[in-house]
Amino acid sequence: MISISNVSKGAIIRFKGEPHSIESLMHRTPGNLRAFYQANMRNLKSGRNVEYRFSATESVDVIITERKQYQYLYRDGSDFVMMDSETFDQINVPEIAIGSASRFVKDGITVTIVFSDDASILGVELPTFVEVEVTETSPASKDDRATSGTKPAMVETGTEVSVPMFIQTGSIIRVDTRTGEYIERVKK
Repeated sequence: MISISNVSKGAIIRFKGEPHSIESLMHRTPGNLRAFYQANMRNLKSGRNVEYRFSATESVDVIITERKQYQYLYRDGSDFVMMDSETFDQINVPEIAIGSASRFVKDGITVTIVFSDDASILGVELPTFVEVEVTETSPASKDDRATSGTKPAMVETGTEVSVPMFIQTGSIIRVDTRTGEYIERVKK
């Protein structure tokens, strides 16, 4: 147990018996009141965001984590089968551990899995950007290319991404896995 004042953004703590990731932590001292820390946390089991005020003297239980590189192999129902890059051991990772970024997991991608001190999976970190191929989109006419609008496109992982009009089927694009937004077209 350490004081909340020694915890920083990104730390993983045990809060009400469940692992939470600190998204933001601000020290506040309002007027004549006692100082406190306002924390925004994300529950790593359910994915819910939680706000809580810790008193300045409160202690929290920081979870010691280990990060390891794994390679995605295939899907097994709702689980993702990952292989340890060093020992070649395979593990099943539930979709909820990856979160909304699971729609950009493609064959051979290397991810970082965060394990807690009791060897349970706390989360999966994908690369910030992935390159995916556009498998289906409407063809652009000459009039569309002059405008700066967007159109829906289906990518190889089965996800729909909003792309500029000049993107065609077969193009490779870079997508932000955090937001699902188109970043740029990749030169072949």
